[in-house]
Amino acid sequence: MRTLLGKTLEELKEIALELSLPAFTAKQIADWLYKKRVTSIDKMTNLSKSARERLSKEFVIGIDQTLQVVTSQDGTKKYLFKPQSTSEQQSTAGPQGCASGSIESVIIPDNERKTICVSSQVGCKMACTFCMTGRQGFHGNLSVASILSQFIAVEESQELTNAVFMGMGEPLDNLENVMRAIEVLTADWGFAW
Repeated sequence: MRTLLGKTLEELKEIALELSLPAFTAKQIADWLYKKRVTSIDKMTNLSKSARERLSKEFVIGIDQTLQVVTSQDGTKKYLFKPQSTSEQQSTAGPQGCASGSIESVIIPDNERKTICVSSQVGCKMACTFCMTGRQGFHGNLSVASILSQFIAVEESQELTNAVFMGMGEPLDNLENVMRAIEVLTADWGFAW
């Protein structure tokens, strides 16, 4: 199954064409993915039933599974996710506190602001001795879908005001996927941040 999350409007138009759907379907899918943040193709109710069935045969939304949520006394929340896909996947074990192959996101509340700190990799190649992520080793670059999934899967999804790419990994070491995620986050047809 292929993932819809992370696709640009142009890529969604190609998918619509491939599935013999009207071109305007791409904009509808983008709205459902990025504005309404649906978790299932079945919830895209302004698409015909046959269009949803065609999409469902080949695609999933692509939101990563939440494994754990921990809240600190100050309201900061740490989410642990199991990404559906990474590139450069390796089979090394992770350290205690972070299951091998899992990623972390953190929600930092500050009055009216809610900042999400997102990961761009599973582990990190830099191996900085002061960093738990560096000690974990490198397990792979996150896909665009897994980067964007962090914005959708958190309970505070609709309340987010800021984002920082300071979670696990080095964002510039996964530059192509990070830039594609930023395109979706900032585009009018995307999250429109």
